Amino acid sequence: MARITASITGLIVALAIVIQGVTVPSGRSGSGWWKRDIPPPASSSSVAQPPEQIATPPNCNKAFFTNMLPPEALLENMTVVPEGGSHGEGKANIAYPTDPTNLAALCAVTINRLLKYSSTTTTKSVSSMADQLLTIMSSRAPGTHYGMATVSSDLGHNGSATDTSWAINQPEKKIDWGWRALHGTVVLGKKLTAAYYNGCDISYSYYSGCSTGGRQGLREIQEFPDSFDGVLVGAPAWWTSHLNNYMTQLGMYNLPNTSASHISSDLLKVVAEEVVRQCDLADGVQDGIISRPDLCAFDSSLLLCPPSNYTAPVTNGTATPTPTCLTRPQIDTLEKVYATHHHSSTQELIYPGLTLGSEAQWFTGIFGGTTNLTTNQDGTPSPYGLGYQRDFLLNNATWNYSALYSDSLVDLADRLDPGAATADKYDISAFKSRGGKIILYHGLADGLVPAKGTELYYNRTIRQFGGSLSTLENLRNTTGFFKFFEIPGMQHCWASPKGRGGLGVN
Repeated sequence: MARITASITGLIVALAIVIQGVTVPSGRSGSGWWKRDIPPPASSSSVAQPPEQIATPPNCNKAFFTNMLPPEALLENMTVVPEGGSHGEGKANIAYPTDPTNLAALCAVTINRLLKYSSTTTTKSVSSMADQLLTIMSSRAPGTHYGMATVSSDLGHNGSATDTSWAINQPEKKIDWGWRALHGTVVLGKKLTAAYYNGCDISYSYYSGCSTGGRQGLREIQEFPDSFDGVLVGAPAWWTSHLNNYMTQLGMYNLPNTSASHISSDLLKVVAEEVVRQCDLADGVQDGIISRPDLCAFDSSLLLCPPSNYTAPVTNGTATPTPTCLTRPQIDTLEKVYATHHHSSTQELIYPGLTLGSEAQWFTGIFGGTTNLTTNQDGTPSPYGLGYQRDFLLNNATWNYSALYSDSLVDLADRLDPGAATADKYDISAFKSRGGKIILYHGLADGLVPAKGTELYYNRTIRQFGGSLSTLENLRNTTGFFKFFEIPGMQHCWASPKGRGGLGVN
């Protein structure tokens, strides 16, 4: 069962009006505002304007959508959303339980689509302009403020980001998550938008997604180059077969919590401050933000405790002073996390290490939010890694990582690639040939998905198109349509470490 939610705007191009009973700023009336290349956000005006009442578009009704849907699709809901209103499923939507507010005037449509393999996919789209479609793998709200039809999907399951139990022994649902649900979302989103506007062609189709959403965007243009005219891809988890196994290995470096090599959350703060102290000026500007980690010759030995300055925390519940330095085993753990990881048998690259400046996110990211030494618990690696092995790769919810993990899992993942999720094709010439454009970005303070992994994808694409990173020849073959930006201070997809500015601050 595929569940698709689409929201079509109340603004009809031919009439330049919105849904009856919906209030909109008077500046939106008239016949020309939607012709601008980038219309202003609906909420951009700081001065309240008197509302207008306008007629209901004929296509914003249940009969219209019911008649246009294929036999396997069922209309679940259609809601007229007023200008400045809110819409969503509330707590029923586990991933996004808070409904977006201050929306443009919309005709929101939810569709259930029944599929032969009894999978469940939810696609959500919001439209407020006839000739542009934005596919966004997060909240539907942003695109509507810029007059775009927008569509998103839950990829066949309703759950939190760390709950992957739905995937056990469900190969079809894994394929939905890997690529099929997104592609079906794009196809249906375009169909709904064009039909709503009486067959009007969509002039441009764009994509925006980060993390798994970034991977999905790359995967789509690699297999279906006609889907989008432009894609905005953030921190993509593109090398699924390698990254998710690598994340479990990273967590294991710091486990068990009772080991002498364990770095607690308090000690990570000490590490982060020392990294800033040594690396901040690498770009020539002292601003508390590490903008050029590649230029920093970080010396971890400066964190090493003199023997008389360190007392190991006890585990009987008695509080001890937080140490301000690291032992040699803890330094070893730190250096493993920064290092590139290679296969223990074949020496094949598994994944590049985390970036200097990403330490503030390690505890909730790669270390899985494990508790510190005073709890005397073993802890677990990141659920993003452990969930992949248990629920996607091995179909074994009780698989014991501490006894059974090895780099051979990467070999298995390369062979099986559950859900055909890995987006490791670098020849995207078909997308380039049709005029497609890519903006790729990654926060340099990302402590979950290593920024150097995204750089790796970009560099391999440059080589695919005949470019040389050593001589800088033929780079234009790639940079003419594909731009890569590293964002100082930004963590995974958004925000910055507490107390630091950076471009990623919320």
